[in-house]
Amino acid sequence: MSYLPYVAAVWLFVIGFYGVATSRNVVHLTLCLSVMQSSTYVLLLAIGYRTGATAPIFTNLKTPVRTVDPIVQALTLTDVVVSVVVAALILAIAVNLHRRGRGSDPDLLREVRG
Repeated sequence: MSYLPYVAAVWLFVIGFYGVATSRNVVHLTLCLSVMQSSTYVLLLAIGYRTGATAPIFTNLKTPVRTVDPIVQALTLTDVVVSVVVAALILAIAVNLHRRGRGSDPDLLREVRG
């Protein structure tokens, strides 16, 4: 068992979290959140990986076949969809801030009304 994917997932999360904590720009914040989200992809795929396993298609099986868990694949796909929606929402807020002439500082979000 290799710990490299787990170390990579933690490293991506730490880098993204540092960027989110120190970000002074909404677009930069979105990119750092995407890096944090990619750590969850790596973690989920590392959990679901099985050496020598095949796709979970169960038709005409006569001998026991080692397969990959399809739940982990579904969770990863759901994670991708959620990250795209979150990025789109934050970028829409950034466009709204830019249109109102408020700049791109996340601290200015408190002042935006309506």
